[in-house]
Amino acid sequence: MNSALRIVLQAVTYAAFAVFVGYLSASPAYDYADPAMATIKLSLSHAANRVKPCVRLTPEQIAELAPNMRRPESCERQRLPLTVELEIDGETAANIEAPPSGLWSDGPASIYERFEVEPGMHTLTARLRDSDRSEGWDYTHTENAMLVSGRYFTVTFRAETGGFSFR
Repeated sequence: MNSALRIVLQAVTYAAFAVFVGYLSASPAYDYADPAMATIKLSLSHAANRVKPCVRLTPEQIAELAPNMRRPESCERQRLPLTVELEIDGETAANIEAPPSGLWSDGPASIYERFEVEPGMHTLTARLRDSDRSEGWDYTHTENAMLVSGRYFTVTFRAETGGFSFR
């Protein structure tokens, strides 16, 4: 086969492949959510308290450590599971206990859930427990929110800013 014909066939093949990939980028259509419903997203990543509290080291104990390992406190790595509850209009929509991430269970626990609800005014209550208490909650936030069809309403959490954020 001569080189001119080979180049033409190669160009036709590449063009056909590009058209096929272009078609797949737009079709078939995919709907992320029902446009007639409102969506609540519960999305957070938070490191709960440690299983055992940190111990303050004495100056003698610090001196025994290698220079690059000297620190004022000694802490266990493992963290407690994170418990989150979300209520929509007084009904529990989610009650999640998320384990900590990481090889030694020392990382933050992550939660991502979606809930489709009827549009309109709703009362949302979010609760979080990141300590070793058996009852009660460390953080609680309640808010009335107008949820619009086809839109997302996000519930997030940041301990540094005081807890839950509804937007």
